[in-house]
Parts: sequence; structure tokens; C-alpha cells
Amino acid sequence: MLSLATLAFLLSLFGTLWVRRLFFRVGHGYASDAPQRFHLGHVPRLGGLGLVLGWAAALAALPALQAARMAGNIDVDSIRLPAWLLMIAPAFLGGVAEDVTQRLPVRRRLLLTASSGVLACWLLGLAVPRLGLPWIDAAWASWPWLGIGLALLAVTGLPHAFNIIDGYNGLAGAVAMVVCLALAHVAMQVGDRELASVAVALAAATAGFLVWNYPRGLIFAGDAGAYLWGIVIAVVGILLVQRHDIVSPWFPVLLLIYPVWETLFSMYRKLARGDSPGMADALHLHQLVYRRIVRSVLHEDEAEGMLQRNNRTTVYLGSFMVLTVVPAVLFWRFSAVLMGFCALFAVSYVLAYVSLVRFKAQRVFRRSRM
Repeated sequence: MLSLATLAFLLSLFGTLWVRRLFFRVGHGYASDAPQRFHLGHVPRLGGLGLVLGWAAALAALPALQAARMAGNIDVDSIRLPAWLLMIAPAFLGGVAEDVTQRLPVRRRLLLTASSGVLACWLLGLAVPRLGLPWIDAAWASWPWLGIGLALLAVTGLPHAFNIIDGYNGLAGAVAMVVCLALAHVAMQVGDRELASVAVALAAATAGFLVWNYPRGLIFAGDAGAYLWGIVIAVVGILLVQRHDIVSPWFPVLLLIYPVWETLFSMYRKLARGDSPGMADALHLHQLVYRRIVRSVLHEDEAEGMLQRNNRTTVYLGSFMVLTVVPAVLFWRFSAVLMGFCALFAVSYVLAYVSLVRFKAQRVFRRSRM
């Protein structure tokens, strides 16, 4: 497993650098007044190409690593890499098109991720087999189409959830890497080395990408990178629950509650004021943290000051990973405990958001520095 991770890291590291140099001037950047723009100058948004290179090529090299006795006891055939590549192709290619042109409508991108979800359910037999609620699970098992529908919803929606939090250097990448490592840990606990390999390869490829993305922001993951993270993580999480009855279905939910709740809450507040849920704005939690907590970072160079505030925002939001990943890894078998932590996160998020909107959090942080 260590050899696989090393290979994925190196391929992504040099692949992302190659993509940055080759496609530095390819694609349209955000307009200077775009709500999701928090950097100065032109930065390529094709980091997803380096990510997919590191992840897919490392998994494709598994037979060679095994032949060299460097990969351990992994059933390479059961991974079914061609099925994974075919599954992610519609969403990933659509993400690349959006990263280059900035002209792909939200509905078309949603349709492309839904196509990847349909392929996942067809090629990998994806379905959510239970909800971890005894009084519902009996009826749930009687209608298998419900499990397929929920899996389709998860694979369709999670890529866009990662895209929403992909606003600052290292934020979405750090979340994806930590979540993949948590999934790999539990997969190893239940003896599923094949799913662990898929997750470890993506975590290592993400680490290679982060070398260039954080803290200097030399390249962004873009829609393609966010879609790759969302689809692979969603499928690994569902397959882990589907294959192993001991794993609670609330384990992947708690792992991913930050991007999922950010998406649901954003849809709610946009609908509440009569806006389209697909409309971009600057009122996500990470954007409020940027403008109202880390705005005190000043620098003579405007670009350097913006970069430092950008990076510090990621550090502040790292606390959400502690609030979700640690209990998920500790209690991955216990649905009631995991549900309780999901509720705790939702309440904590809303309180933090309201505090930022009402300018209360700023006073707290100012006192802490006195």
C-alpha cells in the first residue's frame, strides 16, 4: 500500500506541474467581479488532470507493483479500474470543459454528474442497502429501488458539494485527502484492501496536487478535480457500507457532512430569498470567514495579502474536519452515535454562520488576540 501511495503522489506531483506549465494560459479565468474569485492574476484551473493521472495511473500500475512484490495482497481484478474510469468520464470531461470555457450551464453539469451516477449504479451495482434505523430498514430492503435512488443522488450531488467548498487554497483538497484516509482506514479494518487501495491512491494523488495548490495557489483543482473527488469518494463510501454490514451507513455521512451540509444550507438560504440554488454567490461559510475573520491580514502587496487571507481561511475551517472525521473514525460501527454527531455539526454550523452574519464572531476573535 505504501508503494501505491508513493507512486500516486509522485505521478500527481509531476503531472500537476506539467499540466500547469502546458496549460498555463488555457481557459478563461473568473471575471474580476465574480463572487467566487479570491485571488489576483490568472491561475490555471486544470489541476484535475494531474489528480486523475496520479490516481488512475497508480491503480493501473498495481499488477506491476505486485509482480515486484511491492503491493501486498490485493485482488487487482476486483477493483475493476476500467469500470471506474468509464463511470467518472461524463462528469470529469464536463468539468474539464467548464474549466476551459466557463460556459457550461449548471443544469448540464448536473446532468453529467447524474450520468456518472447512473453508470456507477449499473457498472458497480451501487445501492445503499440500509439506513441504520431498524424500524425503517425492513421496509427499505423490500424496495431495492430506494437504495439505488439514494446512491444515485449521492453520486450526483457530492461532486457539486466539493465544488462549492473549493474556494480557497487547500480547503477542498484537504477535506478530500482526510476523508479518503478515513475511508481507507475503515476499509482495512474490515479487510477490504481493494477499496482501501482506491481511497489511498486518491489521497496520495491529492497530496501531490496540494504541493502546488497550498499555500501558493499555483493551480486550482477546478470543476474536474472537484467532480473526481466527489464521485470516487461517494462510490467508495457506498460500496464500503454495501459490502460490509458492520459499517454504519452514517459513517460516510458524518465524514462528508461539511460539504453536504454546506450545499443543503446554501440551497435553503437561496430559495428562502427567491434565488436559484445554482446561482453563485459570496455567502458560503468559508467566504464569510474570509471576509469577517481573516480580513485583518494586511500586506503592502495586495496579491500577497489576499493570498495570506486565503490560506488562513483554510486553517480556520480545518476545525470542521476535527469535528467530523475524528468521531467518524472512532465510532464507524455505531449509527446512533454517528447520527448524534451529525446533528451536533448541523447545529454548530448554523450557530457559526449566524454569528458571522451578525458580526459576533469577529468580537470573539478580537478579544482572543488581546
